[in-house]
Amino acid sequence: MKVYFRTIKDLPVDEYFGPGQLTCAGCGPSIAIRWILKAAGSDVIIVNATGCIEVTSTSYPYTAWSVPYLHVAFENAAAAASGAESALKVLRRKGMLDAKAKVIAIAGDGGTYDIGLQALSGMLERGHGVLYVLYDNEAYMNTGIQRSGGTPHFAWTTTSPVGSKLKGKVQRKKDIMSIVIGHHIPYAATANLAYPIDLANKVKTALDYLDEGPAFIHVLAPCPPGWRYPEEMTVEIARLATETGYFPLYEWDHGMIRFNPPSNTHFDKSKRKPITEYLKRQGRFAHLTEENIKEIEKEIDEYWDYLSKLVKTFG
Repeated sequence: MKVYFRTIKDLPVDEYFGPGQLTCAGCGPSIAIRWILKAAGSDVIIVNATGCIEVTSTSYPYTAWSVPYLHVAFENAAAAASGAESALKVLRRKGMLDAKAKVIAIAGDGGTYDIGLQALSGMLERGHGVLYVLYDNEAYMNTGIQRSGGTPHFAWTTTSPVGSKLKGKVQRKKDIMSIVIGHHIPYAATANLAYPIDLANKVKTALDYLDEGPAFIHVLAPCPPGWRYPEEMTVEIARLATETGYFPLYEWDHGMIRFNPPSNTHFDKSKRKPITEYLKRQGRFAHLTEENIKEIEKEIDEYWDYLSKLVKTFG
């Protein structure tokens, strides 16, 4: 990752995702999108799948976006972005366009892990120079907090309820980064809204690589009503996700993998905060038993073992 910004003061003062949308107080995705657009600048075209950000930021006749913006269906952001990128290429080749605008597709976990996975895979495999941003609030929040492929194990949602038989979601969270990296793209990264400088630098790095092919950034974006926590705790909970090792920060850069602070120290488990610090602040995990917590800890340890093997192979 190239270093474009070192402190918050280095970020542009210009705002391309304006205030006053209909997002919930403490909305994680809206915080993330604001940082992303500050880093990307004005010379971009946004292709946004239906989801929380779209329905809250584009209520006709108003819009929160001050850059070119295309709203598409839940499942086809990657396909539409592929078309936009191809059209720009043709116009430039014919001398009909001088602008160097770059295409950014934005979708939530429902539109990425599940409904839009086929379109995303096609975009990556074909090599379109598009930055795809996944804002992951770990459920279909826009439609009523239904579970998705990105919902973590044991989490309560309206379609993974807690009762005498079920104790939240039965399945584990899908490893979207491994799926994306398996397409051999130039650049992929995880990011967290609690680390805005890391996020901004990854956005700029990804945009710089688009002449070589697609890029992908997976941003953790907590949701107060869906995760059941007080709205003022969004950044704290996001930070704990990384500090406990639940959501590590790393990059896949041209076949090399590297970890970013603080995750670069977390191969040593003693450097991670207890996972209970993350879980206990969220009502969606209020039902967990000690056995459930131990299973989550085991899954996190297994994931870090897997990541350590990747580092040995691709580090």
